Amino acid sequence: MKRNYIIIVFATLLLAGCSLSKKSQIKKQLDFAENLHQNHVGFTLFDPSTKTFLIERNSDRYFTPASNTKIFTLYASLMMLGDQIPALKYVERGDSLIFWGTGDPSFLDSQFEYKSAAFEFLKSSDKELYFSSDNYTDQHFGPGWAWDDYQYSFSAEKSPFPIYGNTVLVGKESSSKKLMISVPYFKRYFYLNDSISHHGPITRKVVSNDVDYFPKKYSEKFVKKWPFKYSDLLLVNLLSDTLNTKVGLIEMPLPRNAKTLKGIPADSLYKKMMQQSDNFIAEQLLLVSSTAIGDSLKAQATIGHMQDQYLYDLPDEAVWVDGSGLSRYNLFTPRSLVRLWDKIHNEVEEERLFSLLAVGGESGTLKNNYAGNTPYIYAKTGTLSNNHNLSGFIKTKSGKTLIFSYMNNNHIVSSTQVKKEMERLLLSIHQKY
Repeated sequence: MKRNYIIIVFATLLLAGCSLSKKSQIKKQLDFAENLHQNHVGFTLFDPSTKTFLIERNSDRYFTPASNTKIFTLYASLMMLGDQIPALKYVERGDSLIFWGTGDPSFLDSQFEYKSAAFEFLKSSDKELYFSSDNYTDQHFGPGWAWDDYQYSFSAEKSPFPIYGNTVLVGKESSSKKLMISVPYFKRYFYLNDSISHHGPITRKVVSNDVDYFPKKYSEKFVKKWPFKYSDLLLVNLLSDTLNTKVGLIEMPLPRNAKTLKGIPADSLYKKMMQQSDNFIAEQLLLVSSTAIGDSLKAQATIGHMQDQYLYDLPDEAVWVDGSGLSRYNLFTPRSLVRLWDKIHNEVEEERLFSLLAVGGESGTLKNNYAGNTPYIYAKTGTLSNNHNLSGFIKTKSGKTLIFSYMNNNHIVSSTQVKKEMERLLLSIHQKY
């Protein structure tokens, strides 16, 4: 009996020693990475089966999350929206059909394979069409967005009724100076320019859709997606052009008896947002989610609702201002991010959840990193200049599924160098836990 007791005690001490050794090794790797790149590192490893934090380093410190913000947007969408995205709201008055946007970003966006329910609905109507934007009470850019990103596709403007993803695809073959423009309506805004000092083939003005094209400098082929300057007048002109029928503008509040037309499956948007880190979809989803709690399309309404109803029990209050993470005003702690993932994991079946995420070595923003014999990282990246983060799930060789958040802020080396140390550490966890 005494001998068995000694064996049990020895085995317990041995396991404890191994556990301490694993933690010590991981912490040494974190020390090395932070000293190597002179940046700020936060890391948390969490076991959802026991609800315990296994490793913490600066887990209670606030970091700029970049696109890790989309994890919050995903949670809001899952909690506030159904299986299908509302495509538009409408009423019929006599010989008129009046409609309002819901913020649905998929309308005539070529990256979605689903036929647009809204397009078919409007196209088949025999009534006079009128669009109202009275329910849109948001801004077209998020708080803290960099103003000079306005002509990059990752910074497309928000709007009540997006069309073509609020972007236009422009390109040319190397043997030709003739531009190919995905939406012919926009040809009227393009102007030839012979400057040889400009840095890009096309440049849009800040406050208009006028675009300068520089054919002399750019003889090679190129393809560029640029966001257009949104206005309600531009929208109805584009709708009139593509529907081949006149669409008018009207100022009319959204009535309580307005009907809702259902659109594409919600998961098709979530996958694009989480796997490709699509900023526009993320921003629009906050607007779409706000339709579940009121008549106005406003991102802050969604954020406020989520803070009050679903996020009050996070370890640290989330400083959350936009849907995509383009704003540097966002601030989250690593331990709050892992608890948020834990909440999502409790709400969504794992197979479905993992199908929405980028997978190490296989898909999305993780396709070229974290490869293994079998996938072991399912996560969301978050990158802004001098910041790179990764938060999600790690499957270990022992069969565990752990949640982690690895945040790197204020590094001055390339994100590629930072990723190498991150991959080394996460692979170590995969092998040892």
